[in-house]
Amino acid sequence: MLIEFDKDELLLGYQKRWIADDSVLKIAEKSRRTGLTFAEAADSAISAGTAKGEGGNNVFYVGSNKEMAREFIDAVALWAKIFDKAAGEVQEDVLNDEDKDILTFVIYFESGFKVQALSSNPSNLRGMQGTVIIDEAAFHERLAEVLKAALALTMWGSKVRLISTHNGVENLFNQLIQDSRAGKKRYSIHTITLDNACAEGLYQRICQVTKQEWSPEKEEQWKANLLKDTATEEDALEEYYCVPKSGGGAYIARSLRERAAKLDAPVLRFTGSDAFNQAGEGARMREMQEWLVEHAGPELKKLPQNLRHALGEDFARSGDLTVFAPVIINDDTKRKVPFLVELKNVPFKQQEQALYYICDRLPRRDGIFLDARGNGQYLAEQAHYKYGEEVVEVMLSTAYYRENMPKFKAAFEDDELELPKHEDVITDLGQIQMIRGVPGIDDSRTKGSDGNKRHGDSAIAIFLGFLASKADLTRYELHTISPKGDETHRRFFGSAEENNRHDDAFGERTDLRGKGIRL
Repeated sequence: MLIEFDKDELLLGYQKRWIADDSVLKIAEKSRRTGLTFAEAADSAISAGTAKGEGGNNVFYVGSNKEMAREFIDAVALWAKIFDKAAGEVQEDVLNDEDKDILTFVIYFESGFKVQALSSNPSNLRGMQGTVIIDEAAFHERLAEVLKAALALTMWGSKVRLISTHNGVENLFNQLIQDSRAGKKRYSIHTITLDNACAEGLYQRICQVTKQEWSPEKEEQWKANLLKDTATEEDALEEYYCVPKSGGGAYIARSLRERAAKLDAPVLRFTGSDAFNQAGEGARMREMQEWLVEHAGPELKKLPQNLRHALGEDFARSGDLTVFAPVIINDDTKRKVPFLVELKNVPFKQQEQALYYICDRLPRRDGIFLDARGNGQYLAEQAHYKYGEEVVEVMLSTAYYRENMPKFKAAFEDDELELPKHEDVITDLGQIQMIRGVPGIDDSRTKGSDGNKRHGDSAIAIFLGFLASKADLTRYELHTISPKGDETHRRFFGSAEENNRHDDAFGERTDLRGKGIRL
């Protein structure tokens, strides 16, 4: 949910959402200087200032240097005064750190709890109990050991928060994020780019604090200067747009793609000739129906009637291919693509005809994810009118790939996906490349075995089919056509932020779980 800037509010929208997220484990990948640590200090003041019977606890801050530690504890003291939490002055304590004494900063609350800044030595967390904040986590030399010590505290109900800008693709911080998006770990992920932060008032707050006049033009110039001042474009993307550096090459290894492509399953292809495209609507419909009955019909009849099915689609009109990828969800939860349908140079109405023919014959159909970019939006809209909430219109984008591709890759790594054994399918999947640290389809074209140019078309259809098979959608046995004016149907945009903005139009709001911060 996008929260517009309000000069009378103490926190910006993304800061409020971070505090509101009460997950045991959460990670923030963020742009530089967006104030998320300041928001964490507010949450720490609330937690340590609350009585034990009301959910209060100690908080331990692990930064990468002494200056960060002092800045954080000072911020906690400031928030304690704002929230009227009785607390003492910031104190300096001596902590025995293996072979030497370390000066730490701490603030004690009347509740009996404290907020203390510790060094990055993992042993300092032993015997402690409370929330652990690891700031600039990607830059800790011993992050794995610190995290291991922190996670041990969760056995008794403590929580762990990791906050950082990125420091390379291979860094453990980025690996935790990718594993969480793949469903392998349970961290709640917050992504705060420079644009995200500014959309909710970061630069307006800077102007308010520094007593400058704000304008959209001035904000754009400020952002442009930040990016221009970095050494390289890669640095700018990592520092301000949450794109870790040093990524490149195929996202899914060739060996994993070949292992998945094991099924003796057909790739059914229809190419619209000039005569077909110039024929009348009735003639085109009859020819397409004959082809579907002859080629797709027998494959659809083979599908197991007792298992759930889903469908993914990548749309194109003339240059590239439209691909339909049905997915079978086996009882052991493995996914299987029993065949693919590829359409080349086929008019919209016949693509719609093919989609309906396939969908109407999928047993226990439970999810349809359609590429709704550009002209694909027409087909997705028409499908929604016919199938209702089963249809999810997907606006593919860098943010969407970043959030969802790790789940797809994990299916290959865990041998949970079986695909048609076809070189074109393996090649299409190879076009999912790491581009500036984020998986996506590159701009190059390959040549298929039938001579047609390809742009990773079957890869996207399979990707969306896989996501449809994993989605928690309502399945309908009978389908009604929704009114044309219905604008409330599902659409998955490129990021959680865009989704939340769409949801907000229907009255959903962020709940700060009683933490006393006004929206």
